[in-house]
Amino acid sequence: MAKTLAAMILAWFTCLLIFPEQLPIFGAIAALLVVQDNVDQSLSKGMERVIGVLLGVSVALATGTFLGQHSWLFIAALVAGLALGWALRMTPSAANQIVVSALLMIALGGLSLDYGIERLVETLIGALIGVGINALVAAPVRTVPVHEALVSLTENAAAALRRIADALDRPRDDDWLEQMHEDARTLQVQRTRVHALLRQARDSLRLNPRSRRHRRGLAADDALFDRLQPIITQIGGMSRAVYDLYEPDLVTDPQVVGMVEEIRRAAHDLELLVHDGGEREIPTEPPALTAPYTIPRPHPEHWVLIGSLMEDLRRVRGRITGELE
Repeated sequence: MAKTLAAMILAWFTCLLIFPEQLPIFGAIAALLVVQDNVDQSLSKGMERVIGVLLGVSVALATGTFLGQHSWLFIAALVAGLALGWALRMTPSAANQIVVSALLMIALGGLSLDYGIERLVETLIGALIGVGINALVAAPVRTVPVHEALVSLTENAAAALRRIADALDRPRDDDWLEQMHEDARTLQVQRTRVHALLRQARDSLRLNPRSRRHRRGLAADDALFDRLQPIITQIGGMSRAVYDLYEPDLVTDPQVVGMVEEIRRAAHDLELLVHDGGEREIPTEPPALTAPYTIPRPHPEHWVLIGSLMEDLRRVRGRITGELE
């Protein structure tokens, strides 16, 4: 808010110095629209505003030349502006810039070419001031929220793995299994949120003067997220398999007993990816899951569930250790 206000005031008085006979409404509007969350967005909005004013002034001059000064000229300019934006396949906000600029042109300056050129120059000044303010007073860097969300996602994924192990450790009722599966499904929602935060973080660093010291940490988070995404998918599959094929006598099978320990080791190793003395690098501590777990002979009744869990566990282990890239 403070940056936007400063940009508008600076644009207002700067334009007054250059065009003292006109109120610098176009310049103030440009500064208002251009100050965005980051410099890259400011440049995009600045270009959009300047092009919108250029086309809007052209629409106002063209409709005025062909139709003259009539009360319904505003409606004609509105229709022509929207049609031009549609024909050029512009975004709705960019098309609206054409219409607003055309209406302001007709209402404030009539159909003078000199007035239109001055308003275009005024818009360019306001846009440049808005971009400059956003670059000098650096936009916020969005790397901390994405790292915190990534740590939370990793911890929740490890907790989901432990709940799968708990389901195989002793008999569980249907309500417990349903809650276990629901908790695993929420990882997909968290993954989508982390993906959106990563995109926002990348945008916040683009053309940001403070970006250099934050890029390494964001690159590490990005690499960790790439490693974590397939693990989330495998955990969802493991949870679904247990939920669909669970039988209480599973907990007495010696093969399942050994698998429970391996799943818990995988959960431990997964947490190591984000807990390494505060560093963001992939940890060098040896994983607890040091070797694949083998089953010499499949269970005659539960071999589908056991085999599915074993394959998913193998993939989880490979992603954690980096063997599967």
